[in-house]
Amino acid sequence: MIRIDSLWLAVEPMDMRAGAERLLASVVQVFGRAQAHHGYLFSNARTTRIKLLVHDGFGVWCAARRLNAGRFDWPREVSAGTAPMTLTQQQFDALVLGLPWQRLAQMQVITRM
Repeated sequence: MIRIDSLWLAVEPMDMRAGAERLLASVVQVFGRAQAHHGYLFSNARTTRIKLLVHDGFGVWCAARRLNAGRFDWPREVSAGTAPMTLTQQQFDALVLGLPWQRLAQMQVITRM
């Protein structure tokens, strides 16, 4: 099993034809380096596809996911000086299913209207 300690979200759209080497170059450009046991998530401009790049300490793994209907809930309104976004395991699980991962805390509580 591949261990992932931290998940980072690359907000800028990526061409999904990019392979592991091009994604790794983007990680180094955006984050400064690729750290072992960290995962980096990328999306296309339409947010219908995502790729996950994981550095396992020896090499890199690349996984892809595509939604046949709908879009991934991907942040759009992020300014240039904003710190890189991280995801919890719960947020990642919701994201890859196409669920609104940014509202998980709100969705876990049922309130009276």
